[in-house]
Amino acid sequence: MEATTSVLLHSRTTPFAFGLTSSPKKLSFRHFNKHLQNRQPNLKPTIRTPSSSVFYLKRARTHLLSPLNCSYSNTTSPDSSQNPLLKPFKNLTFDSLKTSLFKLTPFDLIKWSGVLSISVAATKWTVNLVLNPFFWMYFSWTWLFWPWFVAVALAVYGLYCFRKHSLGEANVFEQLAIVTSVFTWLTLVPPAHFNGYLEGWPFLFFFVYHYFFFFNVSVRKRLYGDYYAREHDPKWDISTPKWHRLLFSIGVMVGHWLAAFEGPELHRIPGGWSNFGVWVLIVVTLLMQYNSTLYLANYSEKVVVPTSVVQFGPYRWVRHPIYASTMLLFVTYCVALRAPLSLLFLVAVCLVYYEQKAKLEEALMVETFGEMFTEYATKVKHKFIPFVY
Repeated sequence: MEATTSVLLHSRTTPFAFGLTSSPKKLSFRHFNKHLQNRQPNLKPTIRTPSSSVFYLKRARTHLLSPLNCSYSNTTSPDSSQNPLLKPFKNLTFDSLKTSLFKLTPFDLIKWSGVLSISVAATKWTVNLVLNPFFWMYFSWTWLFWPWFVAVALAVYGLYCFRKHSLGEANVFEQLAIVTSVFTWLTLVPPAHFNGYLEGWPFLFFFVYHYFFFFNVSVRKRLYGDYYAREHDPKWDISTPKWHRLLFSIGVMVGHWLAAFEGPELHRIPGGWSNFGVWVLIVVTLLMQYNSTLYLANYSEKVVVPTSVVQFGPYRWVRHPIYASTMLLFVTYCVALRAPLSLLFLVAVCLVYYEQKAKLEEALMVETFGEMFTEYATKVKHKFIPFVY
């Protein structure tokens, strides 16, 4: 039987071995794996000699180099497995990508080509729009800009909320969206269009308009804890024909655009004490609206149905102070923008509309309270403008 001597050299790679045989004496430098023929698991490697004798080789620890500590696991780390961004790429390989591409049908190719083309075109259009200096024409020194697409989107959403409101399905937020979109197109968009930027009075009146028209619902909040009207006799829901209301809305919108067109550029409007009268008008307008609504609620049931003829507060000066305060608000806006012709136009539009509505209300008041209201009308002769009309 041949005697075989094997010496194992410990290295950082797969160990090598050389064998020295007695007959014939040959020195073998073949790789250690070449000497191992049995690859069964859980068995020690063996070398078979020509005489079919088996020698078990044991790897001896050397004192020259420390063994490597290596480990292999099929499980991924918790961080990578729980990361949702890596899930689509977890099993992504070149073969799987090639297989997916071969499975694409002509219809899929057309669809994804269209999606890719639209994405590239949209990205290119967005980049060109952002880099276009004319896009920022509404940019102001206050670092506020008013691009057209924001105003249009707000208008569309306001119309959607108004439709829900007409069906009685709008919540408080949607009702607020309606008035916000309206006031945006009254006070912000016109001066931004004609001046190229926004500053000063338009911003102020945007919030003044909100505060002014919030008084009606704030009274309901104060009395009932919410903003919704209570059920009442529908005869008190006095309204003019729809085409009257439509013409009135168009007239108010046109008047505000005319004011922005007529007035000087925003940076040329003087400041300081020259605007003291504007601030006085703003305060008077807000106080008139608040006191008129509050006195009417104190002498009304469910805020809508009057229980008596109100003769206190602003009702001592005009018979319809709520309508008068609305006209005064529009007048104040035109005064702030230095637009006197637009002021006269808005006053005329309001007088024509509110005159028709006041006739319907006063006829109902005479029917309900009779002589009490007649005496009040005789005492307070003016409907909207004290000492004038």
